[in-house]
Amino acid sequence: MPSELPPEEDRPAVSIAPPLLFVLPIAAALALEWFVPTSFVHGAFRWILGAIFFVAGLLLNIAGFVTQKRAGTDPIPFNPSTRIVTHGPYRFSRNPMYIGLALWTLGIAFLVDCAWMLLAVPIGLVLIDRLVVTREERYLERKFGEEYLSYKRRVRRWI
Repeated sequence: MPSELPPEEDRPAVSIAPPLLFVLPIAAALALEWFVPTSFVHGAFRWILGAIFFVAGLLLNIAGFVTQKRAGTDPIPFNPSTRIVTHGPYRFSRNPMYIGLALWTLGIAFLVDCAWMLLAVPIGLVLIDRLVVTREERYLERKFGEEYLSYKRRVRRWI
C-alpha cells in the first residue's frame, strides 16, 4: 500500500530526461569521430548486429513503457508512481527501459561503425544509475516501503 506523500515530494526528483543521458554521450562520440575517425566492424556483420541490438533495445523500451501504462502508473520519471510493476520485463530487471536505451545505443554504434560510441554505453549507464535510478529507488522506498523492498530483493537492478 503506497504511503501518502505530499504532492511536492511525490516524485523521484529526477532532473534530466533519462534518454538525454545517452544522447549526450552519443553526441560527444560523434564529435570525437569527426576529429579522430574510427572503425571496428565491417560488412554484413555490422548491419545485422547493429539492427539486432537497436531493435531489441527499442522493443524493450516499448515493452517497459506499455507494461507500466497498462498497470496504471506513469513511466515518465518526472511524475508520481501509483504502483510497483513486477510483471512483463519488470520480472527480470527493475530498469528494462534503461537497458533498452543502452542496447539501442550499442546498435547505433555498430550501424554507424563508431568505436567512440561504444563508450557511450557504459557512460550512459553510469549516468542513468547515478542521476536517475538512485533517486527513483529512494522515492519508491519512501512511497511503497516493504512492497518495493521485497521487489528489490527478488529482482536485480539491471540484469
